[in-house]
Amino acid sequence: MKKQLLRTLTASILLMSTSVLAQEAPSRTECIAPAKPGGGSLLNLSQGKFGRYGVDDVRWLASVGTDYGMIAVRADSPWKTLKDLMTAMEKDPNSVVIGAGASIGSQDWMKSALLAQKANVDPHKMRYVAFEGGGEPVTALMGNHVQVVSGDLSEMVPYLGGDKIRVLAVFSENRLLGQLANVPTAKEQGYDLVWPIIRGFYVGPKVSDADYQWWVDTFKKLQQTDEFKKQRDLRGLFEFDMTGQQLDDYVKKQVTDYREQAKAFGLAK
Repeated sequence: MKKQLLRTLTASILLMSTSVLAQEAPSRTECIAPAKPGGGSLLNLSQGKFGRYGVDDVRWLASVGTDYGMIAVRADSPWKTLKDLMTAMEKDPNSVVIGAGASIGSQDWMKSALLAQKANVDPHKMRYVAFEGGGEPVTALMGNHVQVVSGDLSEMVPYLGGDKIRVLAVFSENRLLGQLANVPTAKEQGYDLVWPIIRGFYVGPKVSDADYQWWVDTFKKLQQTDEFKKQRDLRGLFEFDMTGQQLDDYVKKQVTDYREQAKAFGLAK
């Protein structure tokens, strides 16, 4: 039963769109929900977009992987490094048009705004074009309608081996492995910007300690399985294993940091 449960969990949680995780444990499946703790969900929490509900109104359960923010240009762009881009932005903000898959206040906008800020540019005056979804900005970039794309690294992976797009920086603490090893971080280029987009799950506040711990233990086992790692990699996610109190502490710190950033940009009180 345990092996079957782990297989069911692996296949379902990494789809990220399902709310039913394991038919073998019906009494526990109704209390668990998917979230993006490092991206939209926490950023929205920090900006008060869930009304009276806040970060303390759920119990953060487990992460299943992470993506990272990045900044990219066309391969034939005159900007070969992040410093080249930042210099151009500082010299003439109107010369740089940034495309992204979300509106002002979103994580894509926040990443762009933080970069603009580091280039001594008012984020509210940068040229930012919002599209619907992550694919449209890439299409616009290829058509030379925008000069830069702010998005998630997983969106760029299909282009990394080609000659059409250059990723100037990934917003991770350290360089990533494999085919991404040659992509420099913003941090190593002198710009302290780290932006993980973590996928994970939370449970409701009324879930018993026993059920909560059952799920924590189950996810800990799941994270160590080869099938889980395989499915995570297939979905363009990178290793980020946290459960229980460790994740809860991490999430709350992230929300605090996001709130301070949102306040600085006039997006939260």
